[in-house]
Amino acid sequence: MVRWGITGGIGAGKSVAGGILAARGIPVLDTDDVAREVVQPGTEGLAEVVQRFGHGVLREDGSLDRAALAAVVFHSDERRRELESILHPRIHATWSAWLERQQAMGTPLAAVVIPLLFEKGYAGDFHDVIAVGCTDLTQRIRLLARGWDDSQRDARVGSQWPTACKMAAADRVIWNEGTADVHARQWDRLLAARLGGGGGCQIGR
Repeated sequence: MVRWGITGGIGAGKSVAGGILAARGIPVLDTDDVAREVVQPGTEGLAEVVQRFGHGVLREDGSLDRAALAAVVFHSDERRRELESILHPRIHATWSAWLERQQAMGTPLAAVVIPLLFEKGYAGDFHDVIAVGCTDLTQRIRLLARGWDDSQRDARVGSQWPTACKMAAADRVIWNEGTADVHARQWDRLLAARLGGGGGCQIGR
């Protein structure tokens, strides 16, 4: 089974890329979704987060207040690393097991979307690492549309590798500055090369 790791900067369009692949029948796991699952009420993950960061990161219904937690961790490298030490082992175990299940089912190609793929040293777990990129201006516009101010954007962007570094380290790059159709056509070319026998990628790293 071919394993694709999809990464890129915040707002580059990683989740959109996952949706494009899923629409073409490729199994995709987005670790942003996994990150939410491992801190659902009643999980060990949430219990450990509360133990480390206090009940102030909870909503009245007992669920995680992600905005309150972000306000703490994205302005302190130490606290951010503390949160990552709770979440990332659980997230890694989840997507690793998912890939093994896909392989056992005989899936030809499966993809995992991992924002911190390079930062956490996961590149070797995939046949191809594909970075989705865009300009800094486009990133800023997209994050403003999410309601983030400049300080929130800078704190989150500063916690990751620069987009240019991710693109330089990747096996392939998807440049997401055009229309949705242009974005999708780039993925179609990669799929044709990987699964259709037409040149391009070779299995293995």
